[in-house]
Formats: sequence, C-alpha cells, structure tokens
Amino acid sequence: MMHHHLKKPTFMPANDLQALPNSRVLLGESPLWHPQEQALYWIDIAGLAVHRFDPVSKNHRSWSVPSEPGCIAWCADGGLLVAMRAGISILDTEKGSLHPVVDAPYDPARIRFNDGRCDAAGRLWVGTLSDDRSLALGALYCLERGVIKKVGNPVTVSNGLAFSLDGRTLYHADTTAHRISAFTFDQGSGGLGEGRLFRQFSDIKDDQYGGRPDGASVDSENAYWCAMYEGGKLLRLSPDGSTLDEVPLPARCPTMPAFGGRDLRTLYVTTVRNKRPGEELRDLPLSGCVLSLRVDVPGITEHPYRA
Repeated sequence: MMHHHLKKPTFMPANDLQALPNSRVLLGESPLWHPQEQALYWIDIAGLAVHRFDPVSKNHRSWSVPSEPGCIAWCADGGLLVAMRAGISILDTEKGSLHPVVDAPYDPARIRFNDGRCDAAGRLWVGTLSDDRSLALGALYCLERGVIKKVGNPVTVSNGLAFSLDGRTLYHADTTAHRISAFTFDQGSGGLGEGRLFRQFSDIKDDQYGGRPDGASVDSENAYWCAMYEGGKLLRLSPDGSTLDEVPLPARCPTMPAFGGRDLRTLYVTTVRNKRPGEELRDLPLSGCVLSLRVDVPGITEHPYRA
C-alpha cells in the first residue's frame, strides 16, 4: 500500500527521477516537448511566464506574458500558441513578441483559460476555469484556424484534456469534481459526441485521500497518464479507467505529465509551490520544479496548432 502523504521526497534511482536545473516556478503547468526543437516548454501560471529548457545544452530561457497563461501548443508555422486569461496569442520565441489570435471569449474578471492541447487536425481544445471554484462557470472551447467556438461541457476547473490514439475519444477532467470524462470525438469534423464517466475519484479528504485529476497525457499504448493534484503521484490508467501503474513523486501537487526526449521515454512533470503550506515545502523541497523520470512505454508526439 503506497502512502498518499509522502513525508519525505522519495527518489527512485531506477526511474532516474530528478528535477530539471533552475526549473522551480510558482505554479508550473502545461509541459510541452517540441519535436522539431527537441526542447521542453512549460508555463508558470502565477508567475506570468513561459519557460524553455534544452536538455542537451542545458540552456534555459523564459518570456514574460501579460496575463496568466493556461496552456501552450507548438505552431506548425513557428512560434508558440499561448492561451492566456486575456486571450490567445502566438509567442515569437525568436523576437519575444506576442501576436494576438483571439480575445478571451468570456469575462476575464472571473474566468481564465486553463489546460488544453491540439488534435491531429491542428485545432486547439482548451478549457476554462472559474476563479470562484464553487461555480461551474468553466467550459470547453475549440480554436480552429483563428476562430474560437464554445463547445459546452460545463465544469468548474477544466483539465486533463487528451485524445486516444485513434482520435475517437476526447478525455476531459473536472478537477474540482474529482472526475474524468470520455467523449466520442470525430477528428474530421471536430464534433464532440456522447460523454461517459471514465474515472471518478473520492473527494473525501481523509488520510486515504489520493488527490484529484489534473493534467494528462496519452502514451503509445493508449494509456492515460494523469497527475493527481494533492495526491503526490501520477496514475497510468487503462482505456477502461482502471489503474495500471502508480508513480509517487517528491511533490504533493503535480499538475501535468508530458513525454519528451528523442525516444519520448522521458516523462516531464510540472509541479506547484505557490500557496502551499510551509511544512509541505520543507518536506518536499522540489515542489515547483519540473521533474523528469524515465518510463518503459514511450509517449506520442504532440500535434501542432495549424493557423
């Protein structure tokens, strides 16, 4: 039985678990392996920044952005798509300039973009969250060639957006509800069909509490890797929602896994230190860092946004 509250950082040398150098941020999210650049990008939501790390040169760069970034995607035409509270822009990573794509399609005083990713057709699927976590004001949006539309699917905190290998299932989590749903998906039209419960987690915060589902990624065997926020672990789930594997982490609040490296067998995980209790940060000093570990089953290449 694994302990849900890790008192000390647990290093598993077999997995080569380590933190990327100088990677500590306030609220790490949306790790993204850029297949052409062979580099890792991620964001700091609270710190209003986009970061980039080249694992070969160990070069680390960052760019500040004007409002909280929720997720990023690489662009087929170059640059990085950044979904921020104020709207979606393309970051020119050479010049550091931002080029607006669409304004926020909601009231940015109460709502912001959060987790998202691109499908095989180059559309960005991105969810929103409500600053007031008691209200289900979040929803799912689709940005297709510069046009954004609301798809519906009300949630409180949108997360865990991923696609099955055949592109026929769209996964979507509501972190606050401790629930992951799976929807039938038509890649050709971008149409979202019937939803079903993929996995419901307990929201009872006792000593058995395993956390709530945050960001996710699907691997090359069609398993769904999910970061369990406040659970200090990753779960690898089969397409029927059952647990295949559990990886404890030296941070209580992992936010999202992403596969990278030349063989796509390095799993990068963003974590949080912002607003976490002092005792937790003392016990788990890697909180806020990007963690990396080696896995047996490779991931898949992230699709780019196509303008």
